[in-house]
Order: sequence, then C-alpha cells, then structure tokens
Amino acid sequence: MANAEGGVTVDPALNFLPAYGVAERVAPGIRRLTAGNDGPLTFRGTNCYLLGDSEITVIDPGPDDDAHVADLIATAGGPIRHILVTHDHADHAGAARRLSELTGAEVLGSAPSPSRPFYRPDRILADDEAVATEVGNLRTVATPGHAAGHLCFDLAGSGFLLSGDHVMAWSTSVVVPPDGRMADYMASLDRLAGIGARSYLAGHGGPVIDGLARIDELKRHRQAREAAILRALDGGDRTVEEIVSVVYIGLDPALAGAAALSVTAHTDWLEERGLVRKAGDRLSRC
Repeated sequence: MANAEGGVTVDPALNFLPAYGVAERVAPGIRRLTAGNDGPLTFRGTNCYLLGDSEITVIDPGPDDDAHVADLIATAGGPIRHILVTHDHADHAGAARRLSELTGAEVLGSAPSPSRPFYRPDRILADDEAVATEVGNLRTVATPGHAAGHLCFDLAGSGFLLSGDHVMAWSTSVVVPPDGRMADYMASLDRLAGIGARSYLAGHGGPVIDGLARIDELKRHRQAREAAILRALDGGDRTVEEIVSVVYIGLDPALAGAAALSVTAHTDWLEERGLVRKAGDRLSRC
C-alpha cells in the first residue's frame, strides 16, 4: 500500500507528471519508470528505478500488471540482474516474482510478511548490507515504520538515497498497524537525518531535493498531528473515527481509511508512553 493520509504536501511536488511507459533519466546511471497504477493512495503511480545501462538493477518493480512488466523489460536496455524491494506492499513488490521468472534476476529485499504470499525474496537483505550495481554500491538502511521491514537504499558517493515510501515529497507516509509502528517511523526519520543531506528518489511522486529539510517537516507534522489528537481527547473519550472527523478537517473521503490507520498508529504510540488509554474501541486521556 502506498502513502497518503491527508498530511502536508510540498509544492511543486503535486505537479509531478511522469511519462508512462518511458524510463526517464533522473540522475547519472539512474532511470525512473512509473507504473500506471495512479490513485488517491499511489499518487501518479509507483516509481520503479533502473540502475545501470548495460547490467540493470531494478528497485521496486511495482505492481503485478502485464503492461507494466512488459514496459520494465522493454525499457531496461540490458539484462536485469537484480531486483531490490524496499518493502512488501503489492504496489512495490507485486511484480518481483514474475519479473524474476522472466529475466532470471535474483530478488533481494526486505523481510516478507506472512500475509503477503506474493512476495518471496531469494535473499533477505540485512541492515547496512552492500549490494554491488553497475553505478556503485547500494547500502541498505533499515527504516521500519510504514512497514516493519522497510528498507531504503543509499547509493554510495552519489548523494542519492532511494527512500521507498518512508520519505516522499508529495505526501506524508501512512503508518499501518500492526505491521507499521509510529515509534519506529519517527526513529527511522532520525536515522536518515543522521546520514546527512542528500536527495531522495521516492516510491511515489518526484524527488525530494533536500532530504534533511523534508525530514524536519515530516517530524513537525507528526508532532502537530499528535498534539491535535490529544486536544480532541480533552473533551472526553472518542473512537478513532470520531478523532478523524475532528482532526482531519476537509479530508478527501477516499483517504478516510488511511487517516484512521494513522490515528490508530499515533494512539498506539501515545498508549505506549502512558498518555492515552484504550477501552474497547474508545480512547481517552490518561
């Protein structure tokens, strides 16, 4: 699943208009092919990145769609040797096994969830592991939060980090319990900040030009959202749905489910810190 939950957006990120079916050059040795699975939770579609020009590494092959898989193979321009996956949601990992069967490429990536049998990597990548590509070594950076096994990939010496669904320019990331966890998400933002300033190539939308500035914005957004949830509970106990109606003013109805998931993730973390208690489906201040 991809990531919109009614959060902050950064212009001109909303003007991102990919050329579907075309692998667009976004950096030396890196091309972006955007799948046509656009929607309220995927924005313009899932970005698949092709590293190298003669021997190709694909990062996040995208959804298991006939036309999209055909586009990946047709635009690669060389043999696909490796398929790397940031996390096991279907819009990112759905095509991994089929692309592997068609090309012989090895699937490497995050640990799979038992609930997603379509994704079974040949090898699970550990944190801080290096994967050699034609354009340099990719170092894995474990960034749980949006999903428990989420990985980012730091392309050594390039100034680019492939950030999957953890950091995007067009929207905040939805954190989906129980696989996703807000405490992990916030800690992972801090970890990326510790790597230093760089640009991020995200799983949806255009690039994040200043990664550190975007991380700071996302942290402030989450802190403000948490404060708003606590204010909503000052007037008495509420359900998650009632909190959404109070906190997310003017929310697109198509994003109501995602907003409820994020409120649940926030209140789970508040409960862990002893600030909120749950009784059945109702929440209250401690």
